[in-house]
Amino acid sequence: MSSRDEHFMRLALHEAAKGRGTARPNPMVGCVIVRGDEVVGRGFHLRAGLAHAEVEALRDAGDLARGAEIFVNLEPCSHFGRTPPCADALIEAGVARVVAGMIDPNPRVSGQGLLRLADAGIETALGTLEAECRALNEGFVSVISRRRPFVTLKLAMSLDGRIASRDGTSRWITSEAARLRVHRWRAEHDAILVGAGTLRADNPQLTARGVDAAVQPTRFVLDTRLSAPLEATLFNDGAAPTVVLCGVDADPERVALLRARGVEVDCLPLQDGRLSVQSILDAVVARGCLSLFVEGGATLAGALLDAGVIDRVRFFYAPLLLGGERALSAIGGNGFDAPAVAARLSDISYEQVGPDLLVTGSIAPR
Repeated sequence: MSSRDEHFMRLALHEAAKGRGTARPNPMVGCVIVRGDEVVGRGFHLRAGLAHAEVEALRDAGDLARGAEIFVNLEPCSHFGRTPPCADALIEAGVARVVAGMIDPNPRVSGQGLLRLADAGIETALGTLEAECRALNEGFVSVISRRRPFVTLKLAMSLDGRIASRDGTSRWITSEAARLRVHRWRAEHDAILVGAGTLRADNPQLTARGVDAAVQPTRFVLDTRLSAPLEATLFNDGAAPTVVLCGVDADPERVALLRARGVEVDCLPLQDGRLSVQSILDAVVARGCLSLFVEGGATLAGALLDAGVIDRVRFFYAPLLLGGERALSAIGGNGFDAPAVAARLSDISYEQVGPDLLVTGSIAPR
């Protein structure tokens, strides 16, 4: 791997990121075409059904693509979907070399694209900035390999681990700088999930504001009995797609009232009187969402932790102490029997955001 290859792969990643929010359920893919040290073509995948990044870049480069190098963050596809195989388009264009950041995890491709190029006499290279390429499409990789979205849990709490005071007040534990960061994260995710308790307590909008957002994330509300107030902002503002997940025995009149407001309602089977975590994640994927940002309270956080489906945590700690036995702790659920078997973080980072401390880490799947 050369610094030159890394330079052009970063340009491809920059192109790929232009499809954030619009490319799903497809991956974000960017491509640059290079002759010598000059970029002669650029392209990215905007939306499912439209041309893939390689085809857009080939159109941009024209005849200059012949004998050129291709840098693309994901292996070129080798199968017919809504569009023809990109590997065939590269072969027909007469490119000399293809550098791919990572193998496509889709079993219909998974190495076949690069093999087809190599069989046509095109030099191939794999793995340039692979970690960055995987990170950009972590949601796509998760849905393909695990059939669930990549799940990030965000919590804002006091230094003693409380997300609300003893009377339930949670606005505002953290600073304006921390809240702006949350808006940026919302813009980077396909979907947001909260529980009915959070909706009743905070009446959040759950939109990305004050930041660039190509599209607003889909807002999911977990409300088994449809107990959330119909006057809630996100049921009435039309600012983003909104989906309520409830039980099959929910009041049909309330279902009809929500649907009349333009809210989608999924009535799902119950297990022991509750919606299963898997049914929730299935509903998210069914709407083409690859990444899920969870902003719910202690009950929802505990259910996801118990189910072992949290991939990343982003915890803000504010420099204050709420105290009180009745103050709400950050995570509920069953928890773990001992520290030795608890969920442990890796890839941990610490950052001061305004006066608050942000701790970010990954959790290995169980």
